[in-house]
Amino acid sequence: MSQLVRHFRQILLWPLQLMPIREGSQIQEPWDLLGQSEATHPWREFRDNFNCAPDQFQARHYSEFVTFLPYVRRFLYGEGKGRGGSVGAESPLKVFRRSDIAKVRMTFSDAESAPIDFNVAHVDLCFLYDIDIVILIVEIFANDLPLTRVQDTMFRFGRAYPNYWTEDGRGGHCLAHAEWLDADGQVLARSDYEQREKYLAHVGRYRSVYFASHWTHLLRPLSPEHSDEQGPIRYRQIEYSRMPLLAYLALDDASALTRGDFVRLGLVTGPGPSDTLPYTAHYVRDFEDRFCYDQFWNPEHGGPPGTRFIASGHAFAMIGDADDSFFVERDAGLLGQFRHQYFLLFLIPHIHKATMLMLSDRMVDALNRLDIGNADSVRRFKRTIRQLREIFLRFTHRYWFHEVSDQPQAKELYKMTEKYLGTDSLFDEIHNEIEDMSSYLETDTLRRQANTVVRLTVVTAFGLIGTVVTGFLGMNLYSLSELSTWEKIAAFIIVFIPVTAITMYSIVKSKRLSDFLEALSDERLPVAAKLDTLLDVWRQKPRSAQSAADGETRS
Repeated sequence: MSQLVRHFRQILLWPLQLMPIREGSQIQEPWDLLGQSEATHPWREFRDNFNCAPDQFQARHYSEFVTFLPYVRRFLYGEGKGRGGSVGAESPLKVFRRSDIAKVRMTFSDAESAPIDFNVAHVDLCFLYDIDIVILIVEIFANDLPLTRVQDTMFRFGRAYPNYWTEDGRGGHCLAHAEWLDADGQVLARSDYEQREKYLAHVGRYRSVYFASHWTHLLRPLSPEHSDEQGPIRYRQIEYSRMPLLAYLALDDASALTRGDFVRLGLVTGPGPSDTLPYTAHYVRDFEDRFCYDQFWNPEHGGPPGTRFIASGHAFAMIGDADDSFFVERDAGLLGQFRHQYFLLFLIPHIHKATMLMLSDRMVDALNRLDIGNADSVRRFKRTIRQLREIFLRFTHRYWFHEVSDQPQAKELYKMTEKYLGTDSLFDEIHNEIEDMSSYLETDTLRRQANTVVRLTVVTAFGLIGTVVTGFLGMNLYSLSELSTWEKIAAFIIVFIPVTAITMYSIVKSKRLSDFLEALSDERLPVAAKLDTLLDVWRQKPRSAQSAADGETRS
């Protein structure tokens, strides 16, 4: 028989990419639009518990604050007023919260089980200044659940859409139904995983996935990129359909969990017999070394077994004994730390990953929109790449951290999550791609400038002939002072028109004239070859060669 989880808590993170609100603007500030339309939606800006009177500041807040290094604190909490009451800097995190969702009712795939209502602690939207991503955060909890049901909840709840459908028409790996309930028990929204045709038609039409209806309801007035809803803020998928999660389990006897139980919880594989492994023994042979942090886990000794932390990148789990008062204490104990310190340790690397995926997506989009034969398209492309480089530089200095804490436990758990998400290699990849793009644009600019200098040099060289001639004519060989005003104007026009025409013609032929000047200065070439190069100035080139030359000139 599966043992009971006396207290279960799960926090889902769903990173999404925001579409530009104003084309060409680097900082979009979508939270302003959300704040201006509060009468039409339930989202309200959330001022965290650090924005309180000094005499109301709690010990739990202090413990959370001192966990992080100073530069991380400025990112998470901003800065308070300085000496003399000067205004401090706000945190770049902008959080909105809705309070109309009280519960979520889950109906599981096994028909014999009754639906279970989970309490919803909070539903938040987390925006970041200067970064076009938003993270939906949903925290749920329940008491006295069978371990298998907890495993099933972790496996099925955070699914944005089905990956396939079973023979009976249910969404694969998804809940049978998920319903958001208000405080009175009224259903506010219901999942539609079973509506297979809707998902297929959407992908067939837009080449983009369709999100389940209960998730899109939660995000309104934000709306999907391809949607009939005309919301002011639109979003698109940025990661896999499974949402990253944190899980907290207080059990009757945590030391009685088997290795198979821990693997299922840490890798979020769904329920299964405790005496079996979800994967082959060879695949999980180093599970404890790779994913478990066991500094405080000692089930072989008497007394409470302590706490086992499991960090696999996609998931973070804390597992302990319900008889351990420190483990279940809400504010000062590990439950409070799980909801705050460890939540932030998990959130930061997922912000990093989502941001870099967003930058990568925008680079691909810029390349897809590029038409090298269209000058306006080329200019837009260059402007976009330069903006992305500026955003990346600001992200690096404002949000990118290799270390967030000097406390050994927090430091190691952060490193484990960061390692399995691959943020370091992703950062290097995006950095190299942006630098390659920037180097190309700088090289192209220098090449264009060099071509312009060559053409001006050619025009100047050939214009020198006219300058000498007109200078010679101005040596009082001909006296024009006795001419009338109209005669002087006529003489000026007679000279001005051919000189202008010759200058313009020299510019048109500057590319070929520069080739002639280069050949003329080459002492190794015979006179015939030089004359042949001069005749090339007026010869008609083949169409393919002419097109290539024109393309080089335009670029």
